[in-house]
Amino acid sequence: MPAFSRKVTVDWQGPLREGGKGMAKAGTGAFNVPVSFLRRVGEPEGTTSPEELIAAAHASCYAMALNATVGRKGGA
Repeated sequence: MPAFSRKVTVDWQGPLREGGKGMAKAGTGAFNVPVSFLRRVGEPEGTTSPEELIAAAHASCYAMALNATVGRKGGA
């Protein structure tokens, strides 16, 4: 199995509950998205949250694993 590494850096500014915010940037340059505590617990208004990013990673991984299993069993 090939080894791989991925990373994301976050630049955070300000106190958390008083409106702190940051930018999450993929090491590959694939994305640079704003993150905010207030948007995390309230209306997203175009920003994302750590939970949403984790959900996207899990959903993608699950879809690939399911596709591989179906393929091994002869499915399309």
